[in-house]
Amino acid sequence: MLPRSLSSLMASDLPRESWELIVVDDASTDETALIAAGYADTVVRLPGRPHGPAYARNRGFEVSRGEIVVFVDADVSLHVDTLRRFAEVFCQEPDVSAVFGSYDDEPAEKGLITEYRNLLHHYVHHRNVGDAETFWAGCGAVRSAVFRKAGMYDEWHYSRPQIEDIELGHRIRAIGHRIALRPEIQGKHLKRWTLRQVIRTDLNDRGVPWTRFLIMQGEAITSRTLNLRTIERINTALVALMIFFILGAAFRLDLRWLIPAAFCLLPVIVSNRQLYGFFLRNRGALFMLGVIPLNLLYYALNNVSFAFGWLLHGTVGGPRPDPAVDAFAELGVQTWPPVPAKRKISA
Repeated sequence: MLPRSLSSLMASDLPRESWELIVVDDASTDETALIAAGYADTVVRLPGRPHGPAYARNRGFEVSRGEIVVFVDADVSLHVDTLRRFAEVFCQEPDVSAVFGSYDDEPAEKGLITEYRNLLHHYVHHRNVGDAETFWAGCGAVRSAVFRKAGMYDEWHYSRPQIEDIELGHRIRAIGHRIALRPEIQGKHLKRWTLRQVIRTDLNDRGVPWTRFLIMQGEAITSRTLNLRTIERINTALVALMIFFILGAAFRLDLRWLIPAAFCLLPVIVSNRQLYGFFLRNRGALFMLGVIPLNLLYYALNNVSFAFGWLLHGTVGGPRPDPAVDAFAELGVQTWPPVPAKRKISA
């Protein structure tokens, strides 16, 4: 994917002399650095074991010189106008400190699960245009001074791809800066999704960490960001009840339990009619029908994430860094390498 991602940057209609390209090679074992050298102004090679995107992005930022830093994932191919649109937002709206876009509606890979996943991202971001409480690093930009002031990505707690960008967005907002969602700023996602990847990502890398983070922030019940709005919470609860009644029908061998299950399902379907209409218009009736069980799986995973997140909070407390990182911190080591300093952020 890397040549396609980097080639899209080189095709940008923003004059090349006005931006620099930095590629961070997070301990790869392939030819990443060699490929990147054909495109980038700077290649940062990180030795040892991979440290994750939070650490890698921070190291790239430290060698950057621009007033604005744009983060692009290696599996995203930007549109020709993406960089220019980022620059225009910051020039035309000086009160905006960070901005992020969305995936386009033509994912590179085909198939029900891949297209559903990427088109859902596209739909959600287009439905929530305007000021945002979170950030997205797949295709997002931040004023360098604000990024530094916020403390950069939390490489302390997030050693693999999780919610490091969402957490950064919360800190940017906490210090009084504005984040904007501009879905017309787009990139094409190059990743092929499998059902196993969807489940693992939604549980291990998104749902459970996000639940634990919100609990620590005291916002597990009150947050209304993107997919945490009231209607989404109601749908999540209704799907949990539906599953309960279906299991009751199976264990008791009594089909009458399916009647309340249907009553739980109906409002979920109705409340998502605009989403299903979007898939109908873009991919047709058969694709839309295939999306419905995937959408119900999403709500079911929300239930598991919420329950497991609360269980972990009650038993082990908040997320802990890697034991080696924690040990070095206790010795007073302040910077990476080998470890970041413990950070206190005040609003």
